[in-house]
Amino acid sequence: MSHSAQTHFPDEQSHELKILLLEDSASDAELVLHELRKAKITFTSHRVDTESDFLQALRSFAPDLILADYSLPGFDGMSALALASQLVPDSPFIFVSGTLGEELAIETLKSGATDYVLKQRLARLAPSVHRALREAQERVERKRAERELEESFEQLRALTARLQSIREEERARIAREIHDELGQSLTGLKFDLSWLENRLKSNEPDANRICQEKVHAMFELINSTIRLGRKIATELRPGILDDLGLVDALEWQAQEFQERTGISCTFISLPEGLQLDDYRTTALFRIFQETLTNIARHAQATQVRIRLQINPSEIVFEIQDNGRGITKEELFATKSLGLLGIRERVLGFGGKVLFSGQPGQGTTVSVYVPYSGALSRSTV
Repeated sequence: MSHSAQTHFPDEQSHELKILLLEDSASDAELVLHELRKAKITFTSHRVDTESDFLQALRSFAPDLILADYSLPGFDGMSALALASQLVPDSPFIFVSGTLGEELAIETLKSGATDYVLKQRLARLAPSVHRALREAQERVERKRAERELEESFEQLRALTARLQSIREEERARIAREIHDELGQSLTGLKFDLSWLENRLKSNEPDANRICQEKVHAMFELINSTIRLGRKIATELRPGILDDLGLVDALEWQAQEFQERTGISCTFISLPEGLQLDDYRTTALFRIFQETLTNIARHAQATQVRIRLQINPSEIVFEIQDNGRGITKEELFATKSLGLLGIRERVLGFGGKVLFSGQPGQGTTVSVYVPYSGALSRSTV
């Protein structure tokens, strides 16, 4: 048997409460529902009086609240409580009975019941329902917060592991370049110097000319070694970032990306020159590098548009590609550590970042940086 009542929810919100009523007496059930109507609780109720009907209602009706008599023919309240705890653990369970002694009432609370109300004191029912729903909502919110916190911890652990892996990979790469390239160049210079020393000691008629040719070759090798050293240093931190500032460094990186990948880059900066503190400058540059890396790996794009502009209270840095478009699943995937790294960098200076994508229409990364300093135009 089902009843409907359209009244007002106590928290001033329009909400229809789904109440499952386990009661074998139709008159007692009507008294219970009458008390709820008096309290101006908006609800839809469904009454059952057998174990099979109760089990089916738990699965199909999905109640927000369960009100149960304790003693029913062939079925008892503790069994009902056990079933409800298993199938709808977040729904409050209140015993409404005329035969519940104090010891038994305490036992039901220990077993997971939210409260108990005697049928002779139904005036307590509405306050009990209010409290039960409020506590249930708090439990749901607490569980959600705990789940989100755990997910954040998992992402943080994954990000920490990724950063450690990147650090070790970078060290290994630099070590290989130093060993293979710089080491080879220095070893070559050592042999050349030994050869030159022996030639200078000899009395060969063309020794002077041969030595000059060897010195010229050594200069070439030295120049090559210097270029390699600059390349390694630039990959670690571009000197242009310190010498000319963020805008020129971003433009240089976009040009280098375009030459390396063939993806066309358009860079727009308003104003053309901008000076920030080292922390924000480095963070924005690394965000740009990470975004370009994601575009090269995943976007299948042919064009990238970069825009850096100043608003009254913030800097807006936008990178937009015309690729396949990032999906919602990719945005919130635990393994999307590149995006997580960008978020962490932005949060470090109190900014915010928005990722948006449409299938086949590309992806846009928008970074907003708080800014209140005077603009400084580049003079170079």
